[in-house]
Amino acid sequence: MKNEIYNDHFQNWKRYPLKKAQLIIADIPYNVGNNAYGSNPSWYIDGDNKNGESELAGKAFFDTDNDFRVAEYMHFCSQLLIKEPKEKGKSPCMIVFCSFDQIREIMEYGKKYGFLHSTPLFFIKNYSAQVLKANMRLCGATEFGVLLYRDKLPKYNNNGKMFFDWFEYPKETTQKIHPTQKPIALLKQLISLYTDEGDTVIDPVAGSGSTLVAAKQLNRNSYGFEIKKDFYKLAKEWVEQDITPKDRAIMGGGQLNLFDMGENL
Repeated sequence: MKNEIYNDHFQNWKRYPLKKAQLIIADIPYNVGNNAYGSNPSWYIDGDNKNGESELAGKAFFDTDNDFRVAEYMHFCSQLLIKEPKEKGKSPCMIVFCSFDQIREIMEYGKKYGFLHSTPLFFIKNYSAQVLKANMRLCGATEFGVLLYRDKLPKYNNNGKMFFDWFEYPKETTQKIHPTQKPIALLKQLISLYTDEGDTVIDPVAGSGSTLVAAKQLNRNSYGFEIKKDFYKLAKEWVEQDITPKDRAIMGGGQLNLFDMGENL
């Protein structure tokens, strides 16, 4: 299997020997600006407002947030996903993690680049980072995304189980590298659902490299791009590590038990 992350922008993909993907999955910048930590304890030193504001107060997650262009991202995806095969049940797709406000924009841009079909996705937590608002209003405990595909229904490994348009969003149990890092268990579930062993997964904004780690543990090829050097270095180290015994236990001895997570049809 090939699992590579590049310290570059995904627009420069032609420089690299990539295989085209069965699945493109990424957590794009949400463009939330300087209020990224607005309801998170990280706004304060040691998470306590009695200690005053931390260095994260009034800061964006990344200095590249405002530079992200959805149209450029969709163009990349249209080039890097495999073509739709003649056979049924083999077509590619992509999953975009996004903010609620970005859902419609992603669907509209998707259509412009050939992704005629889309489904909103909902990821439900049993915890919330918005603890500072707990005494004022309901706290957000939901993440959002969109599944997009061209014409034919994508490959779908449900194995007779029913999956909904919402998924449980567990707390990350592995190392935390990136402030918006997605849980390995969730990424494994999505990758297993829409790809087979030996398929290729691409993450154009790889961050911590968690998508590549999940793909590697499931015997998929994977490629990622990350322009921030600090994140790239940590992500590369993580991707290149051997799978730990804990990871293997989560995978059920080498294979994720995906279908325990679904409902019987």
